[in-house]
Amino acid sequence: MHFEFSEEQLMIRQAARDFAQTELKPGVIERDEHQKFPAEQVKKMGELGFLGMMVPTEYGGSGMDAISYVLVMEELSKIDASASVVVSVNNSLVCYGLEKYGSEEQKQKYLVPLASGQKIGAFCLSEPEAGSDATSQHTTAVDMGDHYLLNGTKNWITNGGTASTYLVIAQTDPSKKHHGINALIVEKGMPGFTVGPKENKLGIRGSDTHSLMFTDVKVPKENRIGEDGFGFKFAMKTLEGGRIGIAAQALGIASGAYELALEYSKQRKAFGKTISDLQAIQFKLADMATQIEAARLLCLKAAWLKDHDQPYAQASSMAKLYASEVAMRTTIEAVQIHGGYGFVKEYHVERLMRDAKITQIYEGTSEIQRIVISREVLK
Repeated sequence: MHFEFSEEQLMIRQAARDFAQTELKPGVIERDEHQKFPAEQVKKMGELGFLGMMVPTEYGGSGMDAISYVLVMEELSKIDASASVVVSVNNSLVCYGLEKYGSEEQKQKYLVPLASGQKIGAFCLSEPEAGSDATSQHTTAVDMGDHYLLNGTKNWITNGGTASTYLVIAQTDPSKKHHGINALIVEKGMPGFTVGPKENKLGIRGSDTHSLMFTDVKVPKENRIGEDGFGFKFAMKTLEGGRIGIAAQALGIASGAYELALEYSKQRKAFGKTISDLQAIQFKLADMATQIEAARLLCLKAAWLKDHDQPYAQASSMAKLYASEVAMRTTIEAVQIHGGYGFVKEYHVERLMRDAKITQIYEGTSEIQRIVISREVLK
C-alpha cells in the first residue's frame, strides 16, 4: 500500500490551494450573503483545467486521475463550496457521462467545450416528485421519429441558470418503468425550455440552483445518450462517480472548519491560558482530526478504485455517507470552539456549517447511501 501522492498530484493540490486562497476567499462572504454566482472565479477554474479534470486531453480535458480530483475538491471546498460544486457537477455528472457513454459526435460537439471550461453543464434528474426515488420520472420524452418531444419540470438543478448544456433524464415508455427512461442532451435556448427563479437556500448560496421547465421542447434523436431505455442506468452510473466529488466536497468543508477552529483555539484566551490548553477543546480537536482523516481515506480509496477500473459503488457511497456526516459534526464543533464569534459571518465557520448540510442531501441522501451500501454488503 502506498500513501504517497505523486509529484503531479501534489502540484495540482497546491495550485488548487493557492487559487482558493487568492481567488475564492476574497468576496466569499459577500457572495454567500447576496447569493451571487462566482462567475469570474468559475471562468478562472476552467482556465486552470479544473472543470474537465479527468477528461482526456484530446477532448479538451486535463487528463488527470480521480485522486487529483479529490485533492482539488477538498482544497476548493475549504473556502467556497458554492464554487466547488460547479467543479463537481461539471466533472462527475456531465463530462464523465458524456465521455463514458456519449457518441463521438456528442463528444466533439458538447464534451470539448465543457471539459475545456468554455461552457458549463448541468445534470437534470430530480423532480418535484422524484428526488430519492429516481425511477418515478414524470418528465416525458415522447418519440416522434426524428426527435423527442420533451415535457416536464426538473428541480434543484445546480448550474441551472448558468449552464449551456443540460443532461435531462426523462420517461419515454412508462410501461417499461425504469427501462423506458432516456438521457437527452438539451441546449439552452431550445424553444420551450425555460429556467425558473433561483432558489433561496440555507447553504451553498452562491451556487446557481433553479427549477427548469420543458414545454414541447424538440430534442433531436442524435442527442440521446446511448441506446433507447439506457437513461436510468446512465443516471445511476454517473451518480456513482458524482458521490466521490460530493464526498470530497464534504471533506473539504470539514477540514476547512477544523483548520479555522485549530487556529482560533491557539489565539483565544480564557481562564488565563489559550483555549487550546483546555482538555475540553483538545478532545474536540482530536475527534475532528481523526474523523476527517478517516473521511479522507474513504474518499481516496473510492477515487483509487475508480482510477483502476474496479467497482467503486460501495466505496463512493461509504465515502459520501461518512464524509457528509463528518462535515456536519465538525462544522458544528468549529462554531462551538469559536463561541460567539462562530455565530457571526466574518469568521467563516457559520457559513461552512450551513454549507455542510447539503452534502447529506444532494446526489443521494444519507438514507439512500445506506440503501446502496446495505445492498452491496448483502450480495
